Amino acid sequence: MPRLRSLLAFFLVASVVSAADWPQWLGPNRDGGSTEKVAVWIGDLKFPWRQAAGEGHSSPVVADGFVYLHSRVIGKELEAIDCYEAGTGKKAWHFEYARAPFKGLFGSGPRATPAVINGKVYAFGPTGILTCVNAKSGEKVWQVNTRKDFKSPELKFGDSTSPLVAGNKVLVNVGAKGASIVAFDKDNGNVIWKSLDDGASYSSPILIGSEKDPTVVFLTQKGLVGLRLEDGTPQWNVPFQDKLLESSTTPVRVGDKVLTSSITLGTALVSFESKDGKQSAKRDWMVDGLNCYFSTPVTIGTQHVYLVTGSLLGGSSSLHCMDISNGKSLWKRDGVGKYHASLLRTGDHKLIMVEEAGSMVLIDPDPKAYRELARTKICGKTWAHPALADGRLYIRDDKELVCVDLGK
Repeated sequence: MPRLRSLLAFFLVASVVSAADWPQWLGPNRDGGSTEKVAVWIGDLKFPWRQAAGEGHSSPVVADGFVYLHSRVIGKELEAIDCYEAGTGKKAWHFEYARAPFKGLFGSGPRATPAVINGKVYAFGPTGILTCVNAKSGEKVWQVNTRKDFKSPELKFGDSTSPLVAGNKVLVNVGAKGASIVAFDKDNGNVIWKSLDDGASYSSPILIGSEKDPTVVFLTQKGLVGLRLEDGTPQWNVPFQDKLLESSTTPVRVGDKVLTSSITLGTALVSFESKDGKQSAKRDWMVDGLNCYFSTPVTIGTQHVYLVTGSLLGGSSSLHCMDISNGKSLWKRDGVGKYHASLLRTGDHKLIMVEEAGSMVLIDPDPKAYRELARTKICGKTWAHPALADGRLYIRDDKELVCVDLGK
């Protein structure tokens, strides 16, 4: 029963992605990693520009020299996608659209992060509106109201799946009966396929497998599922239902396996096998109490994963270094946030952590102990993930979109 060593081989979701881009949730390879090296800094960094931002936890993305941000227009039931010149912060265009009334816990702005692929921007709002606009002009290409079309139930925190663009498809976790996961045509918004009955989680999908027959992986309300990208046929599933249906962490590729986590179940490592042409999946191990809330872990090397754990009551979040082989926490750093901190792997195998209070920390990922290399305050309180592109880091807080010069 040979292990599917090739199952986790990632292939590019777009035909061309620049090395200097951060065009989607968690970066070019959707794994929190960048090819860019970041040197240790001394003192404060420079801030080339700042722009006032609307409401939201959606993260900035960068493509072809422009930064894109999805927000709620303050005080209105409108959402906006804004485009800025990456180097200067000059606004290139502004597109806004109406949505149904929504008042969520912890804010009413977008949670999901847009994807910018082949000249188009794809954004998913908390009321289930999936929008495609032209990346150069901001003109609407198409729009689908998934809540209305599929009669999906409202989530108390709002729809949060960051769209995955793969081949000719845009995939989101709609969460309706018969349409838990839906693949839309990226050019016109038509439904290509829909699959499963699971409710939606707050997690975002990843792509694994060979270019010939890839698998899309979602963490739904019921668990981790793998479906054929081509037609949505279920390939395998691993039960992993959060007690409060609040799974938010994106699945993570770890070698030829996948790591998954939630706020009440702990963290599990899943492996895959194939027999007689059929795939199956199983847990290798599961660690109770090692709970990621909505921060996604990052791998560095082949033996270690760095993850931020949180708690339902928001007492304190901790950074852990975890042994991949058994899930054991080798060390932890307490107090990185009340609920959250975000992680990013650099091209020279350092770790950037943006703490919830707005400090950016550069860390030497030593499995023996926490080693801080540099620290500076870059923004106010934030639950967004940073984008790293062409020597600059972009982050949003509850008031601004901020550009940080890392001195490339």
